[in-house]
Amino acid sequence: MTAADAAAPVTALRSGSRDDPVSEVWRTLLSADLDRYRALLAEALAPQRDYLTDAERALYDGGKKVRPLLLALSAHLVHGPGELPDKAARGAVSLEMLHVATLIHDDVVDESAVRRGVPSVNAARGPGQAIIVGDMQFVQAVRGFVECIDSDRDLGLVKSVLDVAHRICCGELDELRVDPSWRTEVLLERYWRTIDRKTAVLFALACECGIALVDGRTRDVRRIGHYGRRVGRAFQVMDDLFDLTQDESASGKPRGVDIARRRLSLPIVYAMAELGDGHRLSRFMRGDGPPPDDLTPLVDDVRATAGFARAYADARRQALDALEYLRPFPRNPYRDALERIALHVVDRGR
Repeated sequence: MTAADAAAPVTALRSGSRDDPVSEVWRTLLSADLDRYRALLAEALAPQRDYLTDAERALYDGGKKVRPLLLALSAHLVHGPGELPDKAARGAVSLEMLHVATLIHDDVVDESAVRRGVPSVNAARGPGQAIIVGDMQFVQAVRGFVECIDSDRDLGLVKSVLDVAHRICCGELDELRVDPSWRTEVLLERYWRTIDRKTAVLFALACECGIALVDGRTRDVRRIGHYGRRVGRAFQVMDDLFDLTQDESASGKPRGVDIARRRLSLPIVYAMAELGDGHRLSRFMRGDGPPPDDLTPLVDDVRATAGFARAYADARRQALDALEYLRPFPRNPYRDALERIALHVVDRGR
């Protein structure tokens, strides 16, 4: 990757969104898969109908459904354009239910009142009910994966789902147990391990399930998992950057939430190392005083550092690395779409 590759689209963080290939791929390449996904999701949610409120429905109705999309594209990558097996289509639904469970639990842990610009389940129902509802999504997700089993090989997939759920919990706990006084090298190592567990593993699982559920080769499952993991890393780093650049109208949450919660995201770790221990950002992140009424000066401090651009370069490097794992697969519209999405993750403006 050249210096120009790494630095060029930092302006995308400020200039607004580009064309959205996620929506385009759903609309054009995977329109039949989307219709099927919606029907199966309604079927999967039916046992919960009496317990769901508008807050949970908003989570399922909103978002771009990136993880089910990655599962479907990965499946078609080796299966071709024909209709996917039923277990693959149902796997996409179960994967999204697992994702929704993590979102609900995240908002409880973070005490978040808003998710995607609307009241979170935590705000709408209180943390007690939110935890139970989140658990319900997780249990239903695992039940869905179990129902996908039609071969001995699929049993390993269920174990993978449970392993991923365990890693996500570890990642959430790791994020809460970081000590800001640790050396920069330790903080960086901890950051990458945490986002691997908290975010990237679910992207990897989506891709792996896609190929595994169409009975693809084990080596292809591994390759596509590496692709998904790197896309997931890039996705999380970009979210960390957007926390510092997007206002509430774009992100659905106030700017600088990571600073307010003293969460050591990648650009903040880089900024602290660059600005030094005596700087107001470093002092605050290490526990010196309550959050200020106006976070703008601290946000601006981070954005003015070279570390902000360095974090973007790291995200872009992950996306470019992801493309390398697609090379062994035949060139077809599904591989093209996976390439576009990997690059869109770091080129999107919102």
